[in-house]
Amino acid sequence: MIKQSVCNYCSTGCNLEFNVEDGKIQKITGKKGYPVNNNTACIKGLNLDKQCSVYGKNKLPLLRGEDGKMHEISWDAAFKVFATRMKEIEDKYGEGSSAFISTGQLPLEEMALLGYIGRGMMHMEGDGNTRLCMATSVVAYKQSFGFDAPPYTLEDIELTDTMILIGANPAVAHPVIWGRARKNKEAKKIAIDPRYSETAKACDEWYGIKPKSDLYFLYTLANVLIEKGYIDEDYINNHTEDFEGFKEHVKKYTLENVEEFTGISKDRVLELAETINNGKKVSLWWTMGVNQGYEAVRTAQAIINIAVMTGNIGREGTGPNSITGQSDAMGSRLYSNTACLYAGRDYANEEDRKFITEVMNIKDEYIPKRPTKAYPEIISGAINGEIKGMWIVSTNPADSWIDNSSFIKARENLDFLVVQDLYSDTDTAKMADLFLPVAPGIKKSGTYINTERRLSSLVPMIQKEENELTDFEVLHGIGKAIGMEEELKGWETTRDVFYLLRKASKGTPCDITGVIYDEMVKDHNGVQWPLRSGEKLEKDQRRLFEDGKFFRPNGKMKFMYEDVKVNEDKQTKEYPYVLNTGRGTVGQWHTQTRTREVQIIENMISKEPYIEISKEIAENLNINNGDKIEVSSVNGKKVEVLGKINEGLKSDELYGPMHYIETNILTRGSYDAYSREPSYKYATVNVKKVN
Repeated sequence: MIKQSVCNYCSTGCNLEFNVEDGKIQKITGKKGYPVNNNTACIKGLNLDKQCSVYGKNKLPLLRGEDGKMHEISWDAAFKVFATRMKEIEDKYGEGSSAFISTGQLPLEEMALLGYIGRGMMHMEGDGNTRLCMATSVVAYKQSFGFDAPPYTLEDIELTDTMILIGANPAVAHPVIWGRARKNKEAKKIAIDPRYSETAKACDEWYGIKPKSDLYFLYTLANVLIEKGYIDEDYINNHTEDFEGFKEHVKKYTLENVEEFTGISKDRVLELAETINNGKKVSLWWTMGVNQGYEAVRTAQAIINIAVMTGNIGREGTGPNSITGQSDAMGSRLYSNTACLYAGRDYANEEDRKFITEVMNIKDEYIPKRPTKAYPEIISGAINGEIKGMWIVSTNPADSWIDNSSFIKARENLDFLVVQDLYSDTDTAKMADLFLPVAPGIKKSGTYINTERRLSSLVPMIQKEENELTDFEVLHGIGKAIGMEEELKGWETTRDVFYLLRKASKGTPCDITGVIYDEMVKDHNGVQWPLRSGEKLEKDQRRLFEDGKFFRPNGKMKFMYEDVKVNEDKQTKEYPYVLNTGRGTVGQWHTQTRTREVQIIENMISKEPYIEISKEIAENLNINNGDKIEVSSVNGKKVEVLGKINEGLKSDELYGPMHYIETNILTRGSYDAYSREPSYKYATVNVKKVN
């Protein structure tokens, strides 16, 4: 039997065909004709059948006993322990003394249910690990466009004639997307990145920018484009607001100073301006290199400003396009009831609140009055004793949190830590008081929204085993244990929740009231939001702003800008080098808990943690490839790892793959002021050879 389902790794949202016989997956291939990946898939998607094949064998919960060890208990007992302990914390410390941290990996129905139970019924703070990757793009789009609205369709990659990649390495992070870019032989491809990355090596041009000088560079580029008249004045006049303010603002960012601040010569800036002007369909793409910075929102908006003022938006092959990270980060952003009310609504808007009470049958007392505390505030709240109970759902902050030793401090001050995950042996799960094991995606149902706003269906490929529960079922068990069984009526299945969310979306920019699940999503080509009730789905590829109308009250895009901030983390004699972080290889995923089950990936990667160093550092310190090195950070931490020489790094730079816990020991806890996204991409460090 052949079944179709979506891959639940990254945001590309590839659909796959699973050949299932006798209850086992025999083969996985890319779905032919699917608009996203058309018969292709990466190594991770092709090995989804390996989930929980080696690890993740727990089917019953584990509770830490008085002996300090974890012991198996029944599901009913686990739900009772959860409800009792969290209630005791709230009674003792007050409302908001517990919090959950979730993920961008869950289907949107599970995210919505978690938000309803955690933020609504239990009055918890609650944020997702999407705060670590996509919060910047969310805030940038909302402020500029009036809504979190990535405007593009992935087809634009094949239609563009000028593709500018800023802080993005899709050759490694989004290989199927990069495969589409490679098919476009006519497009000029430009990489702007401190590192001569795998993507940069395959581009026509590489701008080796100084780390975290992007905003200065983009403002200078904008100034040149304006001075030369390489802008679309009609579009600006008809569809935007405050261009004159932006024009005046960028005058202070001149070619005379650009090389000093960015490492890019004025001639190269002029060349890029000419390239943009000569392009008919210019697209600008960014990911974590932009998002994970201390002035990230304004950097993303500088990209948006350039695209809009040159008229490169709302047309095929154009756009200021943020590529999302996780499989359902878009669902988390809009439908999880954490950072916003369902469907991008506002907690403080009385009309929104009333509408949700009516169409979703949620009592007003279970609708939060404000957005949650962000992830950084949840961790700091635990460190300072304000938060005493924590529920970690399908993420591994002991590894992934910035300056991750601070999570250990947070855990030490908690009265009760619950971890809900596939695996009981993650670094975070090992700290848990209660561990709730859940089934992998190949046994679950639900809906994902990919990076281009496309809804697609997660379908169970094989049956669950005895005592095995999905996240959805675990959440229901918790809801009933806290006494909310009546409030969960109408939320019995993932299909029930999807149709509740569909109702909740009415009249919003992400309106999906016209989506008919069985005719458009399940076993079909999916559908990009919006699709309103009564609208026909006439084509698979749809982009936003084709009519020049944005989601702000006046219908216009707003130019957002701010002075470039001084980088507080200066290179010094004690810490003379800069550490950048990011993906290691195509096969590795986040903290490697899932991809370690794929033997072909395990055979390709380094089992020992490593950090790449420049050729110059290696020569100056007499370090050979594979030598042990000690890397010390301005944050006061140090690690011993393998040193790997990478000639694509500049003389004073290092690069640490984020997949190893050692990397984030060195990162420094600073955040963007607007998105609260951590600045993973910059920390000053020192290096010495370990004899």
